[in-house]
Amino acid sequence: MLNLGMIGLSSGNGHPYSWGAIFNGYDKAAMEACGFPVIPRYLERQTWPESQLSSARVTSIWTQDQNLSNKVASAARIPTVVSHPNDMIGMVDGLLLARDDAENHYKYAAPFLKAGVPVYIDKPIALSLNDLGYLYDLEQYPGQIFSCSALSYGDELRLSAEESLALGEIRSIIATTPKSWDKYAVHVIEPSLRFLPSEDVPETSSRVSGDHGTTGAMLSVLWKSGIQTSFVATGDAVAPISIRLHGTKGWKELLFTDAFPAFKKALEDFVRGIENNTVQSPKEHHSRVVSLIEQGRS
Repeated sequence: MLNLGMIGLSSGNGHPYSWGAIFNGYDKAAMEACGFPVIPRYLERQTWPESQLSSARVTSIWTQDQNLSNKVASAARIPTVVSHPNDMIGMVDGLLLARDDAENHYKYAAPFLKAGVPVYIDKPIALSLNDLGYLYDLEQYPGQIFSCSALSYGDELRLSAEESLALGEIRSIIATTPKSWDKYAVHVIEPSLRFLPSEDVPETSSRVSGDHGTTGAMLSVLWKSGIQTSFVATGDAVAPISIRLHGTKGWKELLFTDAFPAFKKALEDFVRGIENNTVQSPKEHHSRVVSLIEQGRS
């Protein structure tokens, strides 16, 4: 069984709690007090311990505040709280960088990457191609870096073979997420890319944005294939996470509804890469995603 370390916690992001529970199970009373009401609700719908991943455990954690570290550790049954993140180097087989403040990813990931530790970097991996390059400059071997929007693993944001036939050839994609462009656009950009030809490239793009992606924004892209995409982050306006596909035979709206299985599949994929020494999230894919995020900010 692999031992994983955890680094958290950024504002508004409860992933240290939910990811820890997926590996370790959880304490119900302590999880109720986590500050993210949705997490105990979807955890209680699962069957425990059957819902846990059996191939790894989160064995140590660091956050920017000792009391917060103790709180996460108690809720997600993490046995060791360290006083400095680098204390986990030599203790763990992989790191979960469970913070979605991309501007701090390099700072926290760099010591572990230099030490050869596999790192799962929470979404978005970076906000610019330059910052993405700085991370990959530290990669010691192919596949050491893993990142994704876990929503891209969600079955709700995929088409069945029958649905694809009913849709016909895709002509337009309108993808919407609530909250800020910087932190949430990745949730609709990444799963939308699977509906484009693998070698498709943008021909033109236009942007409507708030304050450098910290609020709502919209990026419209016309691709070489002729497909038109619109990626929308609604800021503080309420909206579901959805992808609407318009084809030559019909249309289909995909709504994301269930975080737990998506998170679990993403974490399982990270562990699989460690166990098999394989590349589970290629740099080329991240470059494509981050390029669009950057265009929506500038």
